[in-house]
Amino acid sequence: MTSLPLIPVDPDAPGARRAAMPPQHLADLDLAGRKDLVTKLGEASFRARQISTHYFGRLVRDPALMTDLPTSSRERLADQLLPRLLTPVRELACDDGATRKALWRLHDGSLVESVLMGYPDRVTVCISSQAGCGMACPFCATGQAGLTRNLSTAEIVDQAVYLAGVAASGKVAGSPPRLSHVVFMGMGEPLANYNRVVTAIRRLVAPAPEGLGLSQRHITVSTVGLVPAIHRLASEDLSVTLALSLHAPDDELRDELVPVNQRWKVCEVLDAAWAYAARTGRRVSIEYAMIKDVNDQPWRADLLGRLLAGKLAHVNLIPLNPTPGSRWDASPKPVEREFVRRLRDAGVSTTVRDTRGREIDGACGQLAAAEDSGTDPAGEMTA
Repeated sequence: MTSLPLIPVDPDAPGARRAAMPPQHLADLDLAGRKDLVTKLGEASFRARQISTHYFGRLVRDPALMTDLPTSSRERLADQLLPRLLTPVRELACDDGATRKALWRLHDGSLVESVLMGYPDRVTVCISSQAGCGMACPFCATGQAGLTRNLSTAEIVDQAVYLAGVAASGKVAGSPPRLSHVVFMGMGEPLANYNRVVTAIRRLVAPAPEGLGLSQRHITVSTVGLVPAIHRLASEDLSVTLALSLHAPDDELRDELVPVNQRWKVCEVLDAAWAYAARTGRRVSIEYAMIKDVNDQPWRADLLGRLLAGKLAHVNLIPLNPTPGSRWDASPKPVEREFVRRLRDAGVSTTVRDTRGREIDGACGQLAAAEDSGTDPAGEMTA
């Protein structure tokens, strides 16, 4: 069994490891905070709205293109409000360009990845909240890499703004030109970077020019089950979807697959999820990776069905995606279909996730931020 080290839920809590964070960016501040900073720089407060409109409203991240700002002011404002947070390393694409994975280098050399997925009716981006992950789930490439550090609010938001710009450019053929959904399912455990993730959500849903103007109901926050943080999220007056990475209905197996289960058992995690659903009215998404001969037995489907029957929940079965050196494989399709049948017979809404991005290691559990993936880039990135 993998033993999980003690990891503070709140990065600002006593005992949390301090890491060198990037310079302050406008996305770290609300509009009032930006106005205050601009005024302290000796500029008129309305400049904060101008630069925010470029960034959030027009998805312009290059200060040189903000030509309505006076040349004399532009450099000073850009230095204080638009420092470079994400340096592009590589962009890969598959699914005829509908799935695109971006690899970024941060100011301290850390690497993170984010993924854009285009569909006929929506554009979704999967963003990272940490460089690496400290949860140590053995079937996940990110978890095996360990945690480097938490991302800042702006580092999180900037991934979404960049990929929203990609969608707006028309590069994702067959999809709408506007980003509509954001899932916190990239690298890291979002609720282990609680304060910055919640602030990032508020930036994503605030109307432009304060934020990106997305619907709260189109934001999904994934967690392996940090119970205190789930309860805290329920009190935030947000209508985001909670996605619980369960992966096993019994403590014996979940202790191994999701080591944080050694601290909060299945019943505690599910109780927290039901409390979240009751407080927000939002259906909880139960994420379950189908692993051959590990968690795909019929009796586990039946147990999961009993745990979820009558609850405001939906099961999202995920065919296990291959990762280097993994000893596990995806469940065969007949086994998967029988698992689905048993859950549905128990009255539990169940679907199988469309595995997008496998060819570029961009699918669920594959993000490892490897600088040399051995895959030819799909094109040059600009940031």
